[in-house]
Amino acid sequence: MVLVLLLKIYEYGGQLHPLMKMALFCVHIYVVLDVGLAMVAYLARAIVGFELEPQFDEPYLATSLQDFWGKRWNLMVTSILHPTVYLPVRSISGRFLSRDLASLPAVTATFIVSGLMHELIFYYLGRLKPTWEVTWFFVIHGVLVSMELVVKRAVGERLCLPPVVSAPLALGVVMATSFWLFFPPFLRCETELRSCKELAAFMELVVRGRFVGPNDISCPYY
Repeated sequence: MVLVLLLKIYEYGGQLHPLMKMALFCVHIYVVLDVGLAMVAYLARAIVGFELEPQFDEPYLATSLQDFWGKRWNLMVTSILHPTVYLPVRSISGRFLSRDLASLPAVTATFIVSGLMHELIFYYLGRLKPTWEVTWFFVIHGVLVSMELVVKRAVGERLCLPPVVSAPLALGVVMATSFWLFFPPFLRCETELRSCKELAAFMELVVRGRFVGPNDISCPYY
């Protein structure tokens, strides 16, 4: 229902303020990933009997950036990057830094790798020259999460902010930096239009058995 509603709203995309379109992208990305990965989990359970873990844990309830990225948002990526990037970098850093400090370059390196991979994904989506905005989005969050860890270790539980304060603050930072660096590339490469055309081409293949390129078909919602 949410996806259908978004498609109807996109019909008036030319009349929407860019900030409104970016806010819709937030909902769009979450819903598409949540539904898509849930379908993959269902197929894995139905075909081979594997029970996949949920990929999201109510990210809108995150009480910190560490909580958002590490425990709630796209946990599949987290589970991949943790053993492949975080642990090796922390092991190497541990030779020169204390145990607490060794985790900081590991966190930053993990976000840098994630940023580069997202930059590549954005290139495949739009075929536009990289502007590195997406990479900088993740670099900034890597630095912010590292700073958050340092502050938490310094003050402990004594000055811990209540969730009613920390939750809006964390989500506010995610939203603000997303509007600044993450979503502008979406607007430039018309991601919603491209996605609609690709879906229409896929349905043409499924329903009519006809191969049609995404560039050779129109989106019924635009």
